[in-house]
Amino acid sequence: MVVKVGSSSLTTTVGGLDPARLDALVDVLAAAHLGDDDIVLVSSGAIAAGLAPLGLPRRPRDLATQQAAASVGQGMLVHRYADRFAAHGLVTGQVLLTVDDVTRRGHYRNAYRTFERLRELGAVPVVNENDTVATTEIRFGDNDRLAALVAHLVHADLLVLLSDVDGLHDGDPLTPGARRLTDVHGEGDLKGVRMGRTGPAGVGTGGMVTKVEAAKIATGAGIPVVLTTAAQVRPALAGQPVGTTFHPTAGRRPTRLLWLAHATEGRGRLVLDAGAVRALVERRASLLPAGVLAVEGRFEAGDPVDLVSADGVPVARGLVNYDSGELPELLGRSTRELARSLGAGYERELVHRDDMVLLGR
Repeated sequence: MVVKVGSSSLTTTVGGLDPARLDALVDVLAAAHLGDDDIVLVSSGAIAAGLAPLGLPRRPRDLATQQAAASVGQGMLVHRYADRFAAHGLVTGQVLLTVDDVTRRGHYRNAYRTFERLRELGAVPVVNENDTVATTEIRFGDNDRLAALVAHLVHADLLVLLSDVDGLHDGDPLTPGARRLTDVHGEGDLKGVRMGRTGPAGVGTGGMVTKVEAAKIATGAGIPVVLTTAAQVRPALAGQPVGTTFHPTAGRRPTRLLWLAHATEGRGRLVLDAGAVRALVERRASLLPAGVLAVEGRFEAGDPVDLVSADGVPVARGLVNYDSGELPELLGRSTRELARSLGAGYERELVHRDDMVLLGR
């Protein structure tokens, strides 16, 4: 089971860690882990925990100050988790991730092995985005999405999103008459639902919209999701009907491609002709230079790029095998011709089908 807890559930309104709330959460998770469940904890709170020690009155907007706060707060957060889990005889392992760690093939395999080995050794992984070094280009953006992707990476049976409201409502939960949705089976159940931020603390990055989007990612990959408060984590883990349950809408998907679709943005674009679009969509073929009309943006080999039709409609996203500067002289030419004129190293795909995910049109 993957459990995600937000900053507002762990900190005071002025930004410091709330030891009582953190300890209460750990006590429940430790009991579950010592029972029949393997627990992975995705925890926000590093930036929020670093505010008070640095004398910052509120969450900073600029990236450099956010990273400074994260570098202070992450140590405090993990130290508290380690101490509290140790009181139950459990060891914690810190796992800090950036998008590159789970989209580039070699990094992704290493991330999976790390989680699997921690599980085998009985440790509790405590996961967060690597806010201290992550740049805008390689950020997940919010830990709700990160938790959904981690749930798929570790083949979880359940994702629990802990918030400061007791589930998804059809309006502002503070407004009289707002109704909590107990079950969501698909997009149809969300029609007419107005979603806003989950709480007034101002120390987190997400809101109800990000939680619903994370639930869509997880349920679209076959993983049920429960959205509830930290106070209800015990019955949520026990399968009792609390909060809002989002039911799976599809089966499992190849894990790395799920990350590629939901955890990245294209660093550039390749504009395809109609034949290349058909080859990708209908035959799930690799992308060859002959089918590319233009290159947009600057990127390096291994970066994610968006593959778009001639009229700009996104078709797919994939990891490109060339730097953007290499591509102009390759476009419209067959791989056989390129191999003859430039060498055997150029007889390869621009984007291999194993490194590509189709996007909904």
